[in-house]
Amino acid sequence: MADYTIEEKDSFIVLGIGTELKSDYTDFAGITKEKADFWQAVNQDGRLEKLKAVAANDYIFVVNEAVNNKMMHYAGVMTEETIPEASRIIQFPKGEYIVVTGEANTEEELSNKLTGIAFGEVLGEATHVAYVGGPNTAVIMGQRNGSIYGEMWIPVVRQ
Repeated sequence: MADYTIEEKDSFIVLGIGTELKSDYTDFAGITKEKADFWQAVNQDGRLEKLKAVAANDYIFVVNEAVNNKMMHYAGVMTEETIPEASRIIQFPKGEYIVVTGEANTEEELSNKLTGIAFGEVLGEATHVAYVGGPNTAVIMGQRNGSIYGEMWIPVVRQ
């Protein structure tokens, strides 16, 4: 059984720079490559640093959201500000969230690991709650003991 908690969170806003994922939602390898290419691009061209410059904290949000029947993926930060490079202001609702914690060697590995555990295990086990859509996010929180640590936040409702 996967380890998770259910936490109440206030609504919050993430400013994101995004890309549309073109792979079929069942094509895990294709989606993983598209996400990796996106993160390499935003790191290399300086857009991620511009986002970090307006962030309210040190967290990096790896957001997935369906928008107008498109699978979108964002690099984001919590902020009240905006920048020209940003493509979306993502509103996360007040309510309960499944929270999965973890550590990995890289930010990308952590995001993929948390997403896999949350969607591949926890949502199937947590039969008293349901994910009904909306944005979900892996939150890269920092480093400790040589590892990257963070959490996956998925908004849920009681069943």
